[in-house]
Amino acid sequence: MKIVITGDTHIPSRGSVLPSRLTNECITADLVLHTGDWQSFEVVQMLSEFAEVKGVSGNVDGEDIKEQFPLQQVVQAGHVKIGLVHGHGEKKTTEKRAIEAFEGEPLDVIIFGHSHIPVLRYMNKTLLLTPGSPTDKRKLPHYSFAILHIEDEIRAELIFFDDKT
Repeated sequence: MKIVITGDTHIPSRGSVLPSRLTNECITADLVLHTGDWQSFEVVQMLSEFAEVKGVSGNVDGEDIKEQFPLQQVVQAGHVKIGLVHGHGEKKTTEKRAIEAFEGEPLDVIIFGHSHIPVLRYMNKTLLLTPGSPTDKRKLPHYSFAILHIEDEIRAELIFFDDKT
């Protein structure tokens, strides 16, 4: 199973289309996960052309997004249990808020957004993953998204690129 993970797309304020580097991977995806801050429902429609889309709402999303996507959810992908949350809130780091959102829930992976800073690391036995942003790299050198491959083993990779068209 191939899962493309993106978030913080901020369309139309940070771009008018999803970058081709991202959509080229979506062509062969079995599932697309979005960590919130879609900003427009058009992003849902764009991603839905490629695969099933699951996601959460973020702090800049309007009612149309919030009605369709919860603040957090657990997604079962094959034998892997994934917690998905945007991660915005008061105090603490985005990562700590994301971890606390699923406290007491045994998960294989926690995926979160909000910071636009790509993360791929383990905390104890849980993989923590933030895809960054394909349209708003802020002060980082590259735009990014992630791919999660689930077979007998879990393989995760961050994809970094320079051209957001």
